[in-house]
Amino acid sequence: MRFVPLMLAASLFATTAAAQDADRSVADGGIHVAGWKGRVDRRPLSQGKTIADSRFTATEGGFRLSVGPAGNFWNPANVARGNYEVKATFREHAMAASHPHSYGIFIGGANLESDTETLMYCIAYGTGVFSVKTFHGANVITLVDREASPALHKAGANGESTNEIGWRVQDGSASCVINGTVVKTFARGEVVAGDKLTSTDGVYGIRVSHNLELTVTGLQVVGR
Repeated sequence: MRFVPLMLAASLFATTAAAQDADRSVADGGIHVAGWKGRVDRRPLSQGKTIADSRFTATEGGFRLSVGPAGNFWNPANVARGNYEVKATFREHAMAASHPHSYGIFIGGANLESDTETLMYCIAYGTGVFSVKTFHGANVITLVDREASPALHKAGANGESTNEIGWRVQDGSASCVINGTVVKTFARGEVVAGDKLTSTDGVYGIRVSHNLELTVTGLQVVGR
């Protein structure tokens, strides 16, 4: 019997999994909702993927997303300032990938179509964990890395999950709120810095990982 070293086996498994979960391209892709924009992440962009490899359409009370490459969707008119709360309900349909992928809300968006864009997102996975990251151009900082929380609704046996995800900005602090529960709060200095956000004011929108099937409803902001 031939034995494969443990580290080599793990590497081969990771490579195989990645190959099986490459960014897909969705038929009849593109943004089909007036006023909305989108942009894929740098890695899929470098591989020739664009926002046209995903499909973003209107549905009753919100949007239907069939996602290829990871990226962001937003309407430039959706701007939140000062003290506010922004949230939406995400229903992930039966998983379209071999492992859980994430979805959520971003705030503090600025220069979103440039190479120096800024934003901060809170995202959830069907496994019951969440993450928080800031983007400033190519500089990505992870503030929370797949932390478990009882506030999250895990995917059922059919692979579906539904979670309300949002941000609450109050007197300088910013809190990720999932299903009505604050799961993490950051002081202003933790998120507004030269290598993170320029401000918690800005465009808010939808953040998605790749290969997702989602319905997003109830996107709203309270306060401006």
